[in-house]
Amino acid sequence: MDFGDQLQRYFGTTDMASIGPGALDAGIERMRVDFGLEKDRGRRFALWALMHMLGTAPDLDVAFKDEADREAARNFMDLAARAGEG
Repeated sequence: MDFGDQLQRYFGTTDMASIGPGALDAGIERMRVDFGLEKDRGRRFALWALMHMLGTAPDLDVAFKDEADREAARNFMDLAARAGEG
């Protein structure tokens, strides 16, 4: 899943700055539903990563059954935090 594709699918735009509060809430709700239904590990992780960046991701122990997926999510969180420091 490409980041721009995810933004377009859930928010109707690839420009985060143009997403209004109502559209943001509606898009996040659609993402939560899709996340709960998604079986593909890669797609699930991509959805979780976008939700994490928006501050709405479920806790790791809820989101991922597999320890390897939880560890990958922790690594992503560390990388995102470091990117935000610069």
